[in-house]
Amino acid sequence: MSKKQERRLLAGLDIGTSKVAAIIGEVNEEGKIEIIGVGSHPSMGLKRGVVINIDATVHAISRAVEDAELMAGCEVHSVYTGISGSHVKSFNSHGIVAVKDHEVMQADLDSVIDAAKAVAIPADQRILHIIPQEFIIDEQAGIREPLGMSGVRLEAKVHMVTGAVSAAQNIIKCIERCGLTVQDIILQPLASSQSVLSEDEKELGVCMVDIGGGTADIAVFTNGMIRHSTVLPVGGDHVTNDIAVALRTPMQAAETIKREKSCVKQGLDDPEALVDIPGVGDRPGRQVAKRVLADVVSARYEELFELVRKELTRAGFQDLIRSGVVLTGGGSCVKGGVSLAESVFKMPVRLGVPKNVIGFSDVVENPTFATGLGLLQYAQLQQEENRGSMFVKQGVQGLFGKMRQWFQTSW
Repeated sequence: MSKKQERRLLAGLDIGTSKVAAIIGEVNEEGKIEIIGVGSHPSMGLKRGVVINIDATVHAISRAVEDAELMAGCEVHSVYTGISGSHVKSFNSHGIVAVKDHEVMQADLDSVIDAAKAVAIPADQRILHIIPQEFIIDEQAGIREPLGMSGVRLEAKVHMVTGAVSAAQNIIKCIERCGLTVQDIILQPLASSQSVLSEDEKELGVCMVDIGGGTADIAVFTNGMIRHSTVLPVGGDHVTNDIAVALRTPMQAAETIKREKSCVKQGLDDPEALVDIPGVGDRPGRQVAKRVLADVVSARYEELFELVRKELTRAGFQDLIRSGVVLTGGGSCVKGGVSLAESVFKMPVRLGVPKNVIGFSDVVENPTFATGLGLLQYAQLQQEENRGSMFVKQGVQGLFGKMRQWFQTSW
């Protein structure tokens, strides 16, 4: 990844609807990731997480990577990147095999995973991830590391994620046109959850909502493993559009107002304070009370949180997320958003800030970079020589190799 091979450098590339962020980290002697380079550039080539303009996306990636390289003082040759969008689907599956020689070997694990993934999926979809949730040996459930255990019958419960192969191919093409190699592709909500959720929350039950520019990614964890994931086609760009339409102001001005002045009704400190609203074309600007802006923003966020709540109810997880909801991503930073979410979900809600990363405080303490920092943490897991969990081996390392293979064979 760098010319200085003795340094353990990692590069994550978060290609989002509103921005492209490149983050370079170095693993220090204590095993922590220290951020040494960050680059960000507005993204104009994606819509709802899917590439719609390759040239614009390539330009944004190049600028972001160049800025990160300049800050870090090194060259990036390969990156870990994420994928999201409405084309991503997920479901749980179950596989059963007989154990050869009455002792679970690696071949048995491979066989039961193959059995679990032997399900019908649409012709335009491909498997992105197969994440083991638990193994069952002779009706003994809750086993996380079955290798070497005795038994006759082995079962596996897995979480499967599928996506449109064309969407992944377009992301890879954009990155490779920048002279970079794609080391691995990771589902964005998995990356975000890696950086903002604690192990205790995953064990007790938690729902993470990553609010990006064009989508909101949902990941539900119980008993330490992911149980449900989905992508909603609503994000921060919808708030910008609402402000532009309701207050009759240009989109660029609406984006600035959203970032600097917006809040929901629960975050109002001075409802009658005035906000400057630029006019469209030659029309003069005007001022509106902050409560008017808050009404517009609140309506969209309330709709988003209601969609998440209905999705949790539909999937049967409403009563299983006992530790509450974690909001992250750039769209989660709206003032008063946590209070509004608590009123909708009727459970504790907190803002998800990346953990276990050191360096630039404006990056490591900012939910906007949760996905990018999570990509670095996944990269670190892959590069560790001694991985203690079969979940990491099967769910991360093994599947990524297969992902690269079907990307190449599908072209």
